[in-house]
Amino acid sequence: MNFLAHAYLSFHQPEILVGNMASDFIKGRKQFDYPAIVQKGIRLHRDIDTFTDAHPVTAELKYFFRPQYRLYSGAFADVVYDHFLANDSNEFATEEILKKFATNTYQVLEDNFVVLPLPFQKMLPYMKAHDWLYNYRYTQGIKQSFGGLVRRSAYLTESEIAFTVFTKNYAAMQSCYDRFFPALKIFATHQFHQLINS
Repeated sequence: MNFLAHAYLSFHQPEILVGNMASDFIKGRKQFDYPAIVQKGIRLHRDIDTFTDAHPVTAELKYFFRPQYRLYSGAFADVVYDHFLANDSNEFATEEILKKFATNTYQVLEDNFVVLPLPFQKMLPYMKAHDWLYNYRYTQGIKQSFGGLVRRSAYLTESEIAFTVFTKNYAAMQSCYDRFFPALKIFATHQFHQLINS
């Protein structure tokens, strides 16, 4: 899953959100340098990613991108999941609710700025200025996110084909999200409660 899903599946717990969103920038035993509650957010992120990567519906979604992008197909799939989450009226009943959630998320991250790993600190101003979490709602936001993925990668050179694949297979990708996200939410809720109570 991508940034919006990890923020949303932090269940309004600020320290969990910090670890959950920053986890990809924290490698190996570095996680133990963080406060215990942030470490739980890091573990929740990794549990969510493991569940997502192993799920057969995710394999279906990745298949659309695999011919062109191979090992990066999962990264494009993660962004696609965020698009449909941003448009899921069961999770965000209105645009205003999504906008408020995005704004609150940026504020939590800024309030905990000194805790964030340096690469995430450098990225956060761009995330907020371009309102990534809210703009996943729009296809133009997804196009820009695909472009950002390419810029951060070592081997990709373009994202136009990925965006064409996304728009051409939009309904099928929506179906993937609809079949996947409810199961992920149940799993993440269970993991969250286990971590909080451990």
